[in-house]
Amino acid sequence: MHELGVVIEVIKTVEEVAAESGVTSIESLVLQIGELSSIVPRYVQDCYPAAADGTLLENTRLEIEILPGNGLCRGCGKVFNLAAEKSICPSCSASDFEILGGREFMIKEIVAC
Repeated sequence: MHELGVVIEVIKTVEEVAAESGVTSIESLVLQIGELSSIVPRYVQDCYPAAADGTLLENTRLEIEILPGNGLCRGCGKVFNLAAEKSICPSCSASDFEILGGREFMIKEIVAC
């Protein structure tokens, strides 16, 4: 589970940003995770409390937004959800597509108290 290492790095980054901004208390942290990324949202949620223990984010609420894994069919031009459609265009049954989104992993928002 590489999510623990990723979460620890996120916490370090948030603490650095908070220090630079003079923030001493954080209410919530919002992460965006793409459906097609290698990060498993449930694992992030599960390991967050242990990773945040003893840090500025110890009592912070973690929110995770899942970004859709969309693709553009090169055959017919339809935009479709790759995960839901198992990477097969629902319009023309082609499997040749360009990934438009869904690989992201980002800190979207840090809400200070």
